[in-house]
Amino acid sequence: MKTTYKILASFCALYSGVALSNAANSGNGLPPLSLDVEQVTVSGLSSGGYMATQFHIAHSDWVKGAGIIAAGPYYCAQNDITTALNQCVNKVDAPINLDALSSVAIDYANEGSIAPLAGLKDAKVWLFHGTNDVRVTAQASDLLYRQYQSWTDTQNIVYVNDQSAAHHFPTLNEGSNCSVSESPFIGNCNYDTAGNMLNHLLPYLTAPDDSVSGKVYTISQQKLAGSDGETLAEKGFVFVPENCASGESCRLHISFHGCNQYAEVVGNSYVTKTGINRWADDNNIVVLYPQTKKSLFMPLNPQGCWDWWGYTSDDYANRKGAQISAVANMIKGINTGAINKETTNTGTANND
Repeated sequence: MKTTYKILASFCALYSGVALSNAANSGNGLPPLSLDVEQVTVSGLSSGGYMATQFHIAHSDWVKGAGIIAAGPYYCAQNDITTALNQCVNKVDAPINLDALSSVAIDYANEGSIAPLAGLKDAKVWLFHGTNDVRVTAQASDLLYRQYQSWTDTQNIVYVNDQSAAHHFPTLNEGSNCSVSESPFIGNCNYDTAGNMLNHLLPYLTAPDDSVSGKVYTISQQKLAGSDGETLAEKGFVFVPENCASGESCRLHISFHGCNQYAEVVGNSYVTKTGINRWADDNNIVVLYPQTKKSLFMPLNPQGCWDWWGYTSDDYANRKGAQISAVANMIKGINTGAINKETTNTGTANND
């Protein structure tokens, strides 16, 4: 218990610039939550997959697992949109130098801009690339697999690349035809991506029933993230199981949508139809769904993608990056129950 409180206190201190007060309870009245911030997991599709990788590597000291759908290696774009388009999505015009990309992560770790890479050794990693995906090449996805192999015990990595899915989030029975990539980029593939992914990242899960009793709450990303949230939408979403809303300690999963998949374009489809909530509901997992927004001016982001090529700053892929900082600030903001518990128990914990 003492260790838990100390880690939580350190986590809170790291992001102490964000005011909690009423921010976490904005929107639809998010209940006080007590989240385990030592074992956070992330996932994402396409640009959200790139962001999930960046967030994982930036914070691997407390982000312990990542599920990546249709994305390439860390720092693939090398802070350049031309490189991103020519090497990291639907074509690879020149060979990708994986050693050079990984060396950037080594430099970031040495300067403290990301967590020590040794923290990735025991991480759980689940990767997916559909055989009908023509938006992100299999070559790029393969390189992400190789990159994680250099950092993570291979027994902890699962790479699914034999499913005939297009460029979308495959599900058991939601979305468009599995062979088609179209808005809202959720595919009816008779394949439980959410279940397979979460069961690898978080073993010993209970199989879900047919009903979902938890609720989706709206949060103010701008209030929680402060100036770091300028490139994000005003509203984000949090799925909260009933037990978590009642004050039980719960795990946290963060799911990053893809380009053209933010709520202003697809409504609640990504937040409610991937199958993640179905598994989270019966396993005390709170799910944070942060949201981007499109921009037709600088910083230019017409498709509402997460920043994986540098439109926010040169630090987009490390802890200094605005979007990575913004999401970390959101976690602190919604974790009011645990923060209140830490405040109440500080004296006792320090004497354990």
